[in-house]
Amino acid sequence: MFWTYLFRELSNRRKQTAIIATGMALAIALVIIVNSVAGGVKAAQATVLESVYGVGTDVTISQAETASSTGRPTFTFGSGGGTTNGNSTTLSQSRLTAARGKATFDASELTTVQKTDGVKAAAATLSLQLIDFSGSTSRTQTQSGTGTGTGTAPGAGSGEAGTPGQGGGFGGGSFSFDQTTVEGVSVTSDAVGPLTSVELTSGRTFAASDAGKDVLVVDKTYAASNSLKAGSTKKIGSTTFTVIGIVESTSSSSSTASDFYMPLDTAQKAADLSGKISTVYVTADSSSDVGTVKAALEKALPKATVSTEADLASSVSGSLSTASSLVSNLGTWLSVIVLAAAFLIAILFTVSGVTRRTREFGTLKAIGWSNGRIVRQVAGESFVQGLLGGVAGVVVGLIGVVVINVIAPTLSGGATTSAGGFGGGAAPGGAGGGTGTGTGTGTEGGAGTAGRFGAQVASTATEVSLHAPIAVTIIVVAVALALVGGLLAGAIGGWRASRLRPAEALRSVA
Repeated sequence: MFWTYLFRELSNRRKQTAIIATGMALAIALVIIVNSVAGGVKAAQATVLESVYGVGTDVTISQAETASSTGRPTFTFGSGGGTTNGNSTTLSQSRLTAARGKATFDASELTTVQKTDGVKAAAATLSLQLIDFSGSTSRTQTQSGTGTGTGTAPGAGSGEAGTPGQGGGFGGGSFSFDQTTVEGVSVTSDAVGPLTSVELTSGRTFAASDAGKDVLVVDKTYAASNSLKAGSTKKIGSTTFTVIGIVESTSSSSSTASDFYMPLDTAQKAADLSGKISTVYVTADSSSDVGTVKAALEKALPKATVSTEADLASSVSGSLSTASSLVSNLGTWLSVIVLAAAFLIAILFTVSGVTRRTREFGTLKAIGWSNGRIVRQVAGESFVQGLLGGVAGVVVGLIGVVVINVIAPTLSGGATTSAGGFGGGAAPGGAGGGTGTGTGTGTEGGAGTAGRFGAQVASTATEVSLHAPIAVTIIVVAVALALVGGLLAGAIGGWRASRLRPAEALRSVA
């Protein structure tokens, strides 16, 4: 009797049922789409952070640069420096120094981190930059002299030498500055750190026996552009390193966090930074303990900068940052407003329907229907309307998510953890070095002091295709919201119907 009467009433009021179900469907579809996009943005943000942070890392520890740690590398060529062939002198030099934007601190602080309560694993790294200066100058006069000139060569590129001064010097030349990122990593810890976000493509990764050895693991992108493979050799400074493996990023980024990886102790020795590290990567015992671990580390290391993944996420820039802000603010409030509007529409149409059915409910009460039965009847009709709206909303929402995934909009994101700059200085034979004006004194076969420069290296830029995941939990919650909306409308409408007096209802006009 209940279900027969219920479906008869719904079929007789198709317009009202369609309006209420459509309102619910649109609201539920929006909730599903917004939550799926939010999940996709969060995953995209994690992809950008992987190359800087490392998969599974909960906390990173570093120290701010000081005046003493921001010095720029210099290249000095004394008289007789370089190789002279006829009228041309070739100059070349490599420097391995701490990366710009990455201050170094004592490696003993790693022990302090490992002893902190809540820390599951910790590994230290040393971020370095390999800067290669190379070029040649030509001689126009045979007598010694002093030359002055200006140069506009930036930190990575080439520039022409200045005009030689009165009385002699070098007549011209070109110079290039190449910068490569190098990361010294622990060969005994593979559970946390930058190498957790890479996968091996050829060769092998580090083993405990590689400690102190001159071996490298190379990023696939860098290896391809420089014709390197497992077994190749690469000269860094005066040391020849052997490439033991090639790795690539596990994220959508085409490159990993660094061009080269070498054993930590080897990196310390090569850069003359014995006992120094620049970053400590930490994994907490539990994700719920990250806040507590961060507070404990800040207390144990008052001079350190302790950052969680959430802290680092705030540095993400580009269209990914815009999308994240849009979803978290506009999306959430829009979902709330649309849901509230759908509930209000359902309530108003249900109450309006009850008013139009005054004679019907009066007759039912006259033949013995109780107030509770009338409330259940109206609530049941609204419940079915909410269910229809919920199912339709899920279908529309899933179609919307599929469309987004097919289009796969591309978001750009970058996470920057350092800053740097370029400076001027003295250049070979009067050539300008770096950015600015260079002055130098040149003799036959000799050179002055090269310009000083630096660069920002602790950064990553990634383009990510947005993929909106479909979560079963969100679908269940969305349908539940539709049912709640239907029951709320039915309860209010049924309560109004139950207050009708039979005599007054029978005198009214339907």
